[in-house]
Parts: sequence; structure tokens; C-alpha cells
Amino acid sequence: MKRLLLAAIVVAITLPAAGIAQTAETAVHAPTVKIGWMNVEQAIMTCDEGVKILADIQKFVDAKNNERDAMVREAEDLHTRLEVQASKLTDEALMDLEEKASTSEILLRRFVDDTQRDIDNRKQRMINTISVKMLPLVEKVAIEKGFDAIQVYDRERDVWINPALNVTEDIIKAYNQAYPAGAPTMPAAAKKP
Repeated sequence: MKRLLLAAIVVAITLPAAGIAQTAETAVHAPTVKIGWMNVEQAIMTCDEGVKILADIQKFVDAKNNERDAMVREAEDLHTRLEVQASKLTDEALMDLEEKASTSEILLRRFVDDTQRDIDNRKQRMINTISVKMLPLVEKVAIEKGFDAIQVYDRERDVWINPALNVTEDIIKAYNQAYPAGAPTMPAAAKKP
């Protein structure tokens, strides 16, 4: 009985040990995978075309801010007139001024909402346009650098990444060479194969 128990213990000890040795041996001979990282937001926002489009969006925002400021001044003026002249106005004139003040507030809210939606749409179009054009360049840079995969860098998930594995600047450089910001873009149908 002791011999049988001893044999069972020896088998139990040697089987996992053999499995560990086999796993370690397999790991030594497994192919290595080289993964690079890319900060997509940085690439899109800082490539030359992204900077140019963001500058155009900023001009649009500045113009809309000026319009909004004029609308705010008008709404404030109407409210000031209501406060100062309310006791001096006829009921009909007071109702008319209150309606104008209310309408100006509604128009201001709509203007702000519509403008924000327009700004968001412009930014999303920029992101979509540049992303589509950038994707083949990501593959090109990955192949040139010998990477098997490029992962998207996420500050909330990724604590630290070896800077040598960050290919964001390489992708930006490739994008700027392929799509100079000042060059006119040809429609897809007009491009030659």
C-alpha cells in the first residue's frame, strides 16, 4: 500500500513538472509578436491637414461667438428695457416687449445649440476624413517598422508604453507626406489607378 501511495505521489509530482517544462519549452520556441502603439487623437489633430481644418473650425467658432455675443447684448438690452420701462409702458407695449425678450432668449438658445451641433459635425467630418486616409499609412508604417500589430493608445487603460513602440509621429510624418495640407485634393473618381 505504501508503495502504491508513493508511486501515486511521484506521478502527481512529475506530471505537472513535465507540463511546466513543456510549456516553458514551447514558450521559448513560440514566435514573438511585435506590437506598436498609436495615439489616434494626436495623429489626427496634429497632422498638417488636421491643424489646417482645426484652424478653419476655430475661425468659424470665432465668427459664431461674435454673433452669439451680439444676440446676448440684444437679449440683455431687452431685459434692461423691461426693468427700467415696465412701469411706464402700456399693458400692450409691456406684453410686446416681454414677447420680444422671450423670443430673443429662445433664438439665442437655438443659435447656441445649432452652432454647437455644427461645430461637432465639422470636427467629426474631419476625424472621419483623416481617419480613412490615415488607415493605409498605419499599415505601411507597421510593415516598415516590422510590427505585427498597431494598437490604439488609451491613457485611461495604458499606464506606460515603451516610447520606441509609439509610432504616432511616424504615422503623422507619413500622412503629411502623402497628403500635404496645402495641396488640392482630387475627387475619388478623378484619381488615376
